[in-house]
Amino acid sequence: MNNIFEDRVVLLTGGTGSFGQNFVKYILKNQRPKSVRIFSRDELKQHDMRQQFEDDTLRFFIGDVRDKERLHRAMHGVDFVIHAAALKQVPSCEYNPFEAVKTNIIGSENVINAAIDCRVGKVLALSTDKAVSPVNLYGATKLCAEKMFVQSNSYTGGSTKNSCVRYGNVIGSRGSVVPLFKKQKEEGVLTLTDKRMTRFWITYEQAIGLVIKSLENMVGGEVFVPKIPSMRILELAKAIGPECELREIGIRHGEKIHEVLITQGEARNTYEFDEYYLVEPQYRWWDKANMKGGKKVDKEFVYSSDNNEKWLSIEELNGMIKDME
Repeated sequence: MNNIFEDRVVLLTGGTGSFGQNFVKYILKNQRPKSVRIFSRDELKQHDMRQQFEDDTLRFFIGDVRDKERLHRAMHGVDFVIHAAALKQVPSCEYNPFEAVKTNIIGSENVINAAIDCRVGKVLALSTDKAVSPVNLYGATKLCAEKMFVQSNSYTGGSTKNSCVRYGNVIGSRGSVVPLFKKQKEEGVLTLTDKRMTRFWITYEQAIGLVIKSLENMVGGEVFVPKIPSMRILELAKAIGPECELREIGIRHGEKIHEVLITQGEARNTYEFDEYYLVEPQYRWWDKANMKGGKKVDKEFVYSSDNNEKWLSIEELNGMIKDME
């Protein structure tokens, strides 16, 4: 990958989370940023992260994306912002809807405004497949955040470029079903909400690669969607606990059988590239030359976890889980 962070200042909101930890590990090993600012609420996680990396390149800012003034202070002199801060647990967002809105929507608005005011070069927000045709509040707040990042380019005059990446479940992330299955394996019974369920599956290495490629190529307003494999939850359970009993407990509130990364409604604005799809914004000023090398997808195209061309086998799932360990 190109060294786009050479002598640049990068800020990660939610930087002590799973993505932030893995991104910092990558950037410190492979690139030479001037500094990396970690912006998060958790003092203990920042302390642990400081001890883990012991690198003077890292700067730690205690702060909440709900606090616009603190974001302004943290963004002065920043070249790139990666916005990863969010409330992400579906049940938690359902039970605490106002808090989800304050962090995921109002917090995103604060990030956008602070970045524009501080003339940050590029801002990339991390989104999720749950933002597509959402059936729960978490997905709805992320959909709203996506729309804000896309449409906010109308306000920037080109000085700040805002875009999104949208991807599926990350192997090894907090809240992933993998740790749950491993814990249940000790009892000999794995619980499945629905055996028909499929999900998109991405590694942190793939997610980081997508973020860097998107930062390289973005001109503002795009949504980047990686080409990633699907997996069947039933096969994941068999990979982790082949000798275990599998018990179906029923689908949870706010849960889908299959996830979608690109809807048919978005297909008319979607282009296919070697490693990702790109959903272009509907701006009059959008330059089609930005799609050079891309191929327009069919107008009936839908990118869903159950119609994917790429599927992970039990053997591949076992390999990925082993690498995660």
